Amino acid sequence: MQMTEISHDIARIERVPSGIEGFDQILQGGLLKGETYLIMGAPGAGKTIFGNQMCFNHVAAGGRAIYMTVLAETHSRMLSHMQSFDFFSQEPIADKLIYLSGYATLEQQGLDALLTMIRKEVRRQHATLLVIDGMVTIEQNASTLSERKEFLHSLSVITEAIGCTTVLLMQYEKDMYDQPEHTMVDGLFRLSSHFNDSRWMREFQVYKFRGSSFMEGRHLYAISGKGIELHPRIDALLKSQQVPLPPSLTSLAPPERLGFGVTRLDEMVRGGIPLGNSTIVLGAPGTGKTLLGLHFLYEGAKQGEQCLHFGFYESTSQLKQRMVKMGLDMEDPVVNQHLEFMTQPPTEDIIDVLGKQILETVRRKKVRRLFIDGIAGFQNTVASTDRLVLFLTSLFTSLRNMDITTIWSIELADLLSPTLVMPESISKIAILVENILFLRYVELYSQLYRLISIIKMRQSGYDPSIREFRITDQGLNIAATFDSAEAILTGAARPRETDSESGFTKDTSSSREKHQ
Repeated sequence: MQMTEISHDIARIERVPSGIEGFDQILQGGLLKGETYLIMGAPGAGKTIFGNQMCFNHVAAGGRAIYMTVLAETHSRMLSHMQSFDFFSQEPIADKLIYLSGYATLEQQGLDALLTMIRKEVRRQHATLLVIDGMVTIEQNASTLSERKEFLHSLSVITEAIGCTTVLLMQYEKDMYDQPEHTMVDGLFRLSSHFNDSRWMREFQVYKFRGSSFMEGRHLYAISGKGIELHPRIDALLKSQQVPLPPSLTSLAPPERLGFGVTRLDEMVRGGIPLGNSTIVLGAPGTGKTLLGLHFLYEGAKQGEQCLHFGFYESTSQLKQRMVKMGLDMEDPVVNQHLEFMTQPPTEDIIDVLGKQILETVRRKKVRRLFIDGIAGFQNTVASTDRLVLFLTSLFTSLRNMDITTIWSIELADLLSPTLVMPESISKIAILVENILFLRYVELYSQLYRLISIIKMRQSGYDPSIREFRITDQGLNIAATFDSAEAILTGAARPRETDSESGFTKDTSSSREKHQ
C-alpha cells in the first residue's frame, strides 16, 4: 500500500515545459519540477542561448526565473548578444526574470557562500526556474572531488525543497566523461557539433532523464533568429506515437484504387494504385517522371480529392505551365481548390525539417494524394545511406498510417542503359515501397523512344508488358499493345503507318512527340 502511494506521487510530478521547439517533444513534455539538469557543450554550441531562451519562455508562461552567472562576462554584454533573438524581451527583466552574478561571491568567499546566496535569492524571488551558467568555474573552486559532490547535493536539496527546477550549463572537453556532475544530476543533455563534408552539423542528445521516457539518439538542432530549434528525428517521433491503423490496413475488403487519369496506364495497374500505397517512379532525366506524378495529382484533384506536390527544383508556376502544355485544364476551379504545390529549395541541411513540413501539411490540408518529386532532395541532407533509409522508412510508415497514397520520383543516372541497375542507396529504398514503375529511354536508328513498365505491385496484379509511351499535347499517351516496344527493343522497327488504337507509328519523320 505504501509503495503504491509513493509510485502514485512520482507519476504526478509536474512538468516544466521549456518552450524550446523540439526539446519538450524529445523529453515527452518537458523537464520535471524541482529537479536538477546539466547541459554540456563545447564553446559555441549554444548553451548560453539555450539557458536564456528557457528563462524568457518560462517567464512568458507565467513562471519566475533567475539566471545566475559565475563567469567573468558581464550581464550587459551577454544580454546585448541575446537581443537579436525573437525570444528576447525587455519587459520581464526587471520583474520576473532576474540576472545575478555569483562570480565575486564564489571567488572571494567560496562554495558555501555561493550556496547561501542561491538559497536566499531563490526564496526571495519565489523562483520556479534557476539557470546557473559556468559550472566549470565552480569546479575550479572546489579543492576536492568530495567538495564538488557536496555542492551539487546541497544545491539539489535547496531547489527541490522550494520546487525550483535547476539547469546547469557546463563547458566540456571531448575527454571529460564520468564526472561527478553526470551521476548526481537528474538529467544530462549534450550539445555538440561537427563537420559533415562542407556542412556544419549541430546535434543534441539526452544521456539520461530520470523519471520519464524520452526520445533516444541524436537529434539535429539549429541556431536561428528564433534561438535554439531542435528537430526530433522522424523515426523517433513515430516510435513515440501510438497511431491507430487506418481501415485500409485492417479490412479484408479489396482496397480502393486511385488512378493516374492515363487510360492505358490505369489498365496496366488494374484500375489504379491501391489506397495508402507508396509508389516509386524510376527513370533517367527527361523520361517523364514528374509529368506522370502531376497526372496522378490532377486526376485526384478533378475528383475533389486534396492533392499535394512537394518538390525541390521547380516553382509552382513552372509546374503549372508544364501541366498546361500537356493539355491539363489548370483553370478548372475544382482542380485549383484541391491541388497545392510546395517547393523546398534543396539547401535545407536538416532532413527531419523536411519530414516535419510534409507531415504537418498533409495533416492540416487532409491530403489524400501526395507526389514527392525527387528523393535526391533528401539525400543531400544526410551523411549516410542508412540514415536516409531510416528516415524514409519512418516517413513511408507515417504516410501509410494516414491512408495517404504517395508517388515518389527517383532519378537514375544511366540514360540509355539496357538493364535496370539500381545503386545500393536506391535498392534499399525500393524494398520499402509497394509499387515500382520504370521509365526509360531506348535509342534506335538515332531516335530516342520512351518505354514504361511495372517492376512490382505488392498488393495487386498488373500487366507485365513493356509499353512505348509519348508525351503529347493531350498528356501522356501509352501504346495500346507491347508491339511497338517489342519492335524497338529487338531493333526491328521500320517506318510505317499504324492506327493509334493499336500502337504507335515508327515513322520518326512524322512523329509529333514533344520531348519535355
